[in-house]
Amino acid sequence: MGKLKGKDYRHLLRPLEEELVGMARWARETGQRICVLFEGRDTAGKGGAIRAVSQRLNPRQCRVVALPKPDERAQTQWYFQRYVRHLPAAGEIVLFDRSWYNRAGVEKVMGFASNEEVARFLNEAPCFERMLVDDGILLFKYWLATDQDRQEERLAERLEDPLKRWKLSPMDLAAREKYAEYSDARETMLRATHTDHAPWTLVNFNDQKRGRLTLIRDLLDRLPNYDIAPPDIVFPPLGHEPLVEEYRVVAPLKDYVVE
Repeated sequence: MGKLKGKDYRHLLRPLEEELVGMARWARETGQRICVLFEGRDTAGKGGAIRAVSQRLNPRQCRVVALPKPDERAQTQWYFQRYVRHLPAAGEIVLFDRSWYNRAGVEKVMGFASNEEVARFLNEAPCFERMLVDDGILLFKYWLATDQDRQEERLAERLEDPLKRWKLSPMDLAAREKYAEYSDARETMLRATHTDHAPWTLVNFNDQKRGRLTLIRDLLDRLPNYDIAPPDIVFPPLGHEPLVEEYRVVAPLKDYVVE
């Protein structure tokens, strides 16, 4: 199966975006709380997948959470504490760009957490997620998978492209040497936290465009019937000729000139 071309991707994405807008309207009107975790290797495409889900939605309703490393105070708290404050309220959609599963992934592989801390996390995570689900949160956990040859291509692209250079860090270069270790950590994580109440879904992101479509279709298919028609809005005639902007105090910038 060849890589999906950009034109074909945009054509296929449009109807899914319309469904996502309908899903958001359903969540707002019914008070549903939706929480989606995006996990995966560096360069897998988490950011692009999150944008594909969120770009047509109201940012006041759909929030993206990408937490930095914990500060000294957070390091003394219950591990899940800093994530709890970002969970959705009624009608909200929260997309976690990495989540509490940092502990089972990068913290484990890169040695930022002890074996005891990782083991405790793997034991507690299903209980934590059981509380979320029992309270009515719709929780979805996605792992974005990519082969190492694709990872190498994308890391090299980040190095060469000035618009993507900010994505490349020493941590990324260190992680590329631990591809197998990340695979082992993922499998350990899945064995401990792939539960009936909060299952994992793995998505092939070797072709990122096709992966986004696959993920969105799966997310929509796993939600209850969200087909709520938008409210009727009367759009009456303006009643006069359209007005032209007038500037009495400050003039706008001159238009950008294409040379």
